[in-house]
Amino acid sequence: MSSAQAAAFGFPNTFIGLAGFAIIATTGVVLLAGAGKLKRWYWRGMQAGLTFGVLFVHWLFYQSVYNIGSLCPYCMVVWVATITLFWYVTLYNLEVGHIRLGAAAARPIAFMRRHHLDILVFWLLAIGALILSHFWYYYGSKLI
Repeated sequence: MSSAQAAAFGFPNTFIGLAGFAIIATTGVVLLAGAGKLKRWYWRGMQAGLTFGVLFVHWLFYQSVYNIGSLCPYCMVVWVATITLFWYVTLYNLEVGHIRLGAAAARPIAFMRRHHLDILVFWLLAIGALILSHFWYYYGSKLI
């Protein structure tokens, strides 16, 4: 929390998370309350925000593991939540047509929908493997 990366935009990164997750939670409540379909512009905005979020958490992952050299459990939970939200909002937007990629993308999109959980688990396990690989000197000594 005292590193330069903790305030990447000049204010604590926590503020970004508070605002972003408040929007996600509000969207969930609105949908659960029976709002039906939200407008296309809303889902595109959600996609843009989550795309920024997933890129940002990957940058933070890299900074934490390879530059700072320490892990924050709260941050890792945020990484998992952001990646999961990004993945499923992207699949939803592709499915309902809020994001259109053309006919050439039909097979890859069908594959992604069919294997959505496999891809997500692989993504998260890859991050876990990178963490374990980098910190093996510490975790490896605990396992033996």
